[in-house]
Amino acid sequence: MREKGRWADVATVVVGLAVGLSWIVHGLYGFSGATFLLVGLAVIVMGVMSLTRPGALVTELAVTAAGVLLFVLPWVLGYAHVLPAAVTAWVGGVVIAALGVNGLVQARAARRRDPELAWGNHMNVVPE
Repeated sequence: MREKGRWADVATVVVGLAVGLSWIVHGLYGFSGATFLLVGLAVIVMGVMSLTRPGALVTELAVTAAGVLLFVLPWVLGYAHVLPAAVTAWVGGVVIAALGVNGLVQARAARRRDPELAWGNHMNVVPE
């Protein structure tokens, strides 16, 4: 039976949208604002891919990596003194990483139940 979308994947898309648009609210322009937009867009894409392939582990790993990247960005790019943007990055990074880890656990369980849910295991077999 095909599994429907998980709540963690839907939440990942919503949080990715919030992070991707937050640069407008914080007034971050240039490279720092672009990183908010790109990380948010990457999280949205990986969340949608996780919705369509619930057994794919690579998308959940990518969401977790994006969360960790978002968490360290204020120090790396030097906008930790802009407190609203830094708090958004820190809280958003922790939430996205936690959703990625949760999705990873759920994807492993879905993959064990039904290996067809993963990308690499699909076989085209013609019945005789």
